[in-house]
Amino acid sequence: MVYKHFAVAVLATAVGACAQLKPAQDTGTISDSTPELDNSPAVGSAAQTSISKTAEPTLPPKDIWQRLRREFRLDRALEQDKVQDYVKYFSTNQGYMSRVTERSRRYIFHVAEQLEQSNVPMEFALLPIVESAYDPFAYSHARASGMWQFIPATGRSFGLHQNWWYDGRRDVLESTRAATEYFNYLSEKFDGDWLLVLAAYNAGEGTVRRAIERNRRQGKGTTFWDLKLPRETRSYVPQLLALAEVVSDPERYRVPLYDVGNKPYYAVVNVGSQIDLAQASKMAGIEPEELSLLNPGFNRWATDPNGKHRLLIPIDRRDRFMAALEELPPEQRVNWQRYQVARGDSLSVIARRYQTTIGAIQQTNKLRGTSIRAGQTLLIPSASGPNSQYAYAIDQRMQRHQASGSGQKTRYTVQPGDTLWDIARSMNVKVRDLASWNSMAPGDTLRPGRKLVAYASNANSSSSSRTTRKLSYRVRSGDSLYRIARKFRIDIGDIVRWNKISKGSYLQPGQRLTLFVDSANNG
Repeated sequence: MVYKHFAVAVLATAVGACAQLKPAQDTGTISDSTPELDNSPAVGSAAQTSISKTAEPTLPPKDIWQRLRREFRLDRALEQDKVQDYVKYFSTNQGYMSRVTERSRRYIFHVAEQLEQSNVPMEFALLPIVESAYDPFAYSHARASGMWQFIPATGRSFGLHQNWWYDGRRDVLESTRAATEYFNYLSEKFDGDWLLVLAAYNAGEGTVRRAIERNRRQGKGTTFWDLKLPRETRSYVPQLLALAEVVSDPERYRVPLYDVGNKPYYAVVNVGSQIDLAQASKMAGIEPEELSLLNPGFNRWATDPNGKHRLLIPIDRRDRFMAALEELPPEQRVNWQRYQVARGDSLSVIARRYQTTIGAIQQTNKLRGTSIRAGQTLLIPSASGPNSQYAYAIDQRMQRHQASGSGQKTRYTVQPGDTLWDIARSMNVKVRDLASWNSMAPGDTLRPGRKLVAYASNANSSSSSRTTRKLSYRVRSGDSLYRIARKFRIDIGDIVRWNKISKGSYLQPGQRLTLFVDSANNG
């Protein structure tokens, strides 16, 4: 079972497939986490990749990469074939390394600061490259989210709150704090063996513990290199060590690292109250997308009304933002609308209409329960601008999870009784792709009325149109929707929708049904 991590499994498959290290397809994180290979020359043997012993100058490091390499302390095990394979892999993917290190520029200094304060090896500052390609919006099919790829339960265990407004797993400051706490927790469990810490972070503490006990019973060694671990984990650790190796000598490996200064990128500002994110970006004089990239934990158009009331602001815009904040009273930091309750209204209906929560309406209007009456006036917090001003609000973020980056976009409104599997089949897409495009896991429950998006490539669409045929099917005695769906390898939900009947409909012998059948799947 995949514990949290997924990108490394893709790379492991590529490395093991052939000596040429052909490109792998990313089937996990919806991000730029899998490099594309080019034809640059590979590096040499382990002996040829030994670390330079040239002393670094004692002046403060000017860029973050110099700072990291000065504080690297893990044995990179260059004699291991898998480490060598990954060194070759990254050294032949200059474009990928340039992109991913550019993406890290907002975060990596602050990650290094927290790791240093927690006495965690500085190689761990490169771990978000393995996890998410330093994409704080990355999401996996195992429901892992954020730069450090916490699954929901592990995130909660380390204090990462998750609710309608906010997901701490994507909060770059909080998730890094949680990750360093987790690393130190695992370090205590594995007697300071940082390779075992990495393995446990990927596969789970129990998996590593059982592998150690198994080797002890058999009289075998108990280092990471001795253990029988999941294939993904056996590749996960060498991948980080290889990254540390190429970062240690980028000129030798011809790896272009984006120029990131050894200085803060953002400042933490305590806002003191809920604030509209579009308004906050204007106050700071930055684009909404920049604010969202620094504050990816917020799911909606505003910060969580219940806190934490803080924002990360580019450090060169902090003074401007704070000056504007001082002039803006808390009651003006979100937009308010007066709403007169109509007959049949409920707090849930009103909250959904205004993209807020029942709790926020109750808190604003000092309501103790959920009872409201027609004619009553409520004060509702609402977005001040159009959705386009909230560049990474949930609905917008779904579009970034398109795996292929191309294809025709289709929308679907969830009906009662729908499953993700039914919808995926009707849209001719994979369940896991549909889940990722919509920030879900394949097993998530669907709420009727929810709008889903899917992307179909032109190639897939044309292929489907060539093999799909419209049939007029005559219902036979003993037929049911289930039997017909199974016979033609189609979904009950499709039959219901095509024929405008209900799932509980009783089929009459002789009744005609319209079916769209893929002849390629039905011989």
